[in-house]
Amino acid sequence: MADVSDDHGPASPAHSNTVGVGPHPQPWPTEPHFDPELLAGGDRRNVVDRYRYWTVEAIVDDLDLRRHGLHVAIENWEHDFNIGTVVRNANAFLAAAVHIIGPHRWDRRGAMSTHRYQHLHHHATISAFAAWAAEQSVPIVAIDNIEGSVPIERTSLPRECVLLFGQEGPGLSPEANAAASMTCAITQFGSTRSLNAGVASGIAMYEWARQHVPVA
Repeated sequence: MADVSDDHGPASPAHSNTVGVGPHPQPWPTEPHFDPELLAGGDRRNVVDRYRYWTVEAIVDDLDLRRHGLHVAIENWEHDFNIGTVVRNANAFLAAAVHIIGPHRWDRRGAMSTHRYQHLHHHATISAFAAWAAEQSVPIVAIDNIEGSVPIERTSLPRECVLLFGQEGPGLSPEANAAASMTCAITQFGSTRSLNAGVASGIAMYEWARQHVPVA
């Protein structure tokens, strides 16, 4: 098997089932953003190469320099298992924060540890969330395929906004839909009535990024 190497580290197999990298070759870098435990033991986290061996705090600080004006929110009245996926998607699209409306408890396994790099805010009720959005002048864009919704792919989304998702099954509550300044639906072509919140959030965030984030 061929090896791949560069000027920044030892050769590694071109194809490997091992996630991440092993211990850093010595001498170790001394910059404060590096984690001595990761340098010694290896970094098996699901992070991009830029952040290998960095502390969690240093990664968050660096992401904060580049975060987008997009916020993401999801209702959580029934401990929705999709929340972890929504958080992971928010991290992938560099959202400013994720807002969880309802109980604090949610299953973090689906987030694959990305919640550690994401700012999370809890709001006890829709009215509390809506008050935060109004105070910050951030329009709420509901994602739901209800009567009166407009196709998201044909809608100009605000650069500064919060995409609001409902939970599996009931979707958004009537209070949530009433708090939104617009409601967008994802156009579908098959027999299923709806997408789960995890999938829908990825599509909606991608559409927002397509409209507002230049790709080099």
